[in-house]
This record gives sequence, C-alpha cells and structure tokens, in this order.
Amino acid sequence: MFTPREQQEIDRANATEASPVVFVHGLWLLAESWQPWRDFYEQQGFVTLAPGWPDDPETVEEARAKPDVFAGKGVGQITDHVQEMIAALDRKPIVIGHSFGGMIAQKLAGRGLSLVTVAIDPAPFRGVLPMPLSMIQGAFPVLGNPLNRKRAVALSFSQYRFAFANRLPEDEAKALYEAHSVAGSGLPLFQAATANLNPGTEVSVDTHNPSRGPLLIISGEFDNIVPSSIAKASFRLYAKNPSATEIIEIEGRGHSLNVDSGWREVADTALAFIRKFHS
Repeated sequence: MFTPREQQEIDRANATEASPVVFVHGLWLLAESWQPWRDFYEQQGFVTLAPGWPDDPETVEEARAKPDVFAGKGVGQITDHVQEMIAALDRKPIVIGHSFGGMIAQKLAGRGLSLVTVAIDPAPFRGVLPMPLSMIQGAFPVLGNPLNRKRAVALSFSQYRFAFANRLPEDEAKALYEAHSVAGSGLPLFQAATANLNPGTEVSVDTHNPSRGPLLIISGEFDNIVPSSIAKASFRLYAKNPSATEIIEIEGRGHSLNVDSGWREVADTALAFIRKFHS
C-alpha cells in the first residue's frame, strides 16, 4: 500500500501532537520537490508528509532510469492513494497541492478529508470552462499524440521552459529542469482535457460539500500551463460553499512558483491562510 518512506512518515506524524501537512506534487515532479517547504513548515511546528503517486521512484535519478513506471496513472488512482495515506493518520491534515496535486487537494477537500486546503496553480476539473491557448500549447507535447494517454512523457527543456519556467532566467530554468524534471503520466492530461464531456470523469470536485473546510487557491500571474483564468474559474465554482474560499494571485510568477527561488513567498502566503483558520 505505502512505500517504506511513506509508512515512516505516517508513523512519525502519528507519534507527535503536531498538526500534519500533506504535500501533493503534480505532473513532471516527484515528492522530493517539496523538501524546502517541508523543512520550513517543520520549523513552524507542523509535521509533514509528501506522498508519491503510485509507483513513483524516490529519486530523480531512478525516475529518469525507468520513466515507463509513470505510465497509466490516472487522477482517481492517485487521489485514492493520497486518501489512504490521510486515512492512516490519527487526525485530519492540512493539504497543500500544486498543479494536478492542487486539483487532487480540492478533490480530497470535497470529500471532507482536509482541515485546511491550499491549491497552487491547480489543474482544471469538470465545470472549469476556460481553455486558454497557452494551456493547450503547454499540454500539447502530451495531448498532441493520442497514444500518449497510456504512456509516460518527459518534457524537453524548451517544453519545460514554456510550461514551467517561462518567468525565470535561463540559468535558473536549466537548474530546475536538471534537478527536478521527470517523465509524467499522460493520462491525467487527457482526463482533464475531456472532463467537461464526461459526466463520470475522475477529474471532478465536490465544490458544494459544507464540511470542505477553508480553501485557498493560489495562482501565478504568468502561468502558461494553468493560467490564472483557470484558477479564477475554479474559485467561482465555490460561490455557494459556506466554508471560507479565497484566491490570491502572485505577481510576476509562472508555474514553477512552488519550486523556484521565489518559493518562500508562496509558502508564506499559504502559511498565513492556514494560521488564520488553524492555530
């Protein structure tokens, strides 16, 4: 069910009285990408966990050696894995996710499983209607070939630069690409692209659940692959939810805002929201 690392993190969280924070990564990244956030939030008194997606390798080196391990992992399977990890905790966690991890964090919140939720540049779900050109261009390396639905697809540096690092200097973009970029399952992108045509899609969120808890959506002003219009459309779908829902746009930032040199601004923004509702 869990990797040895995941089980160790569950046991460590349950052995403390600190509030747990679960970090959920998105496509083309691994759980290790959250390490600066984890260190920072641990310093703030939380205990942190970072589940992988099913069968994720533990290191970037392993992932690049065996990229096919990512193939075929869909949103439902990934969400269920994170939910199982949450169920193994003694208390309800705070959940923070980025990109597809941000959408999955909202799915978990819609199931009433998170105390507070932060969705950073979250991928669109059923009911989110905008389809900006930059999002299509950013996803085209996967969606441009129907066979990629069942494959794992890695981004070239130029593709990564457009989708993730368009607001970064060339040297920082290259450093991030070398440090963190891995192949990703093509399936979630196809699921998201067809969500509004499929009533039974796994890419759906219960936006009305009154026990959802507080939710913050953070978007980067210049995100190409999940433009701010997507975040704003997601936010509007929560209009009738009685729980607190807020949205914040981080000026001048792209999709890499949680892993680039400006990550601390985003982490502080999320922490301020969490502190507002959970001491």
